Amino acid sequence: MGRKKKSIDRGIAPDPMYNSVVLSKFVNRMMWEGKRSVGLRIVHRALGILREKADKEPLEVFLKAIDNVKPVIEVKSRRVGGATYQVPVEIRESRREALGMRWLITAARARSGHGMEERLASELLDAYNNTGTAFKKKEDTHKMAEANKAFAHYRW
Repeated sequence: MGRKKKSIDRGIAPDPMYNSVVLSKFVNRMMWEGKRSVGLRIVHRALGILREKADKEPLEVFLKAIDNVKPVIEVKSRRVGGATYQVPVEIRESRREALGMRWLITAARARSGHGMEERLASELLDAYNNTGTAFKKKEDTHKMAEANKAFAHYRW
């Protein structure tokens, strides 16, 4: 048992424009070198582009895209008797959200295009339509877990 006091989760303030905590978390993950205002501007402009392209409420498209990219199961390495097995394990909700956001941001940064706003909007639209790099990453993770289903009994 640790001697230190348990850390207190202070929560996150919702996004000022769309009043969404999930969007605020996304902005925080987009941030580079502590420049939150730049991340916020990029995300808001990307949502503006989404409004034009998708003809739907941008926050709705954003949340659906995040849901489509969130993995349910992943593989973890377990060492048993000198052999290493890839054991499929379910992921808790906070990690699912974090992985989904990370994959979306990484895919958007790797994309070619004009400006981060444009690339992020395209990746979010692809994720909304169940296509794109981030969605493929989720599918690959699920396939890997399915292939290693035989080692599920090593979960502990």
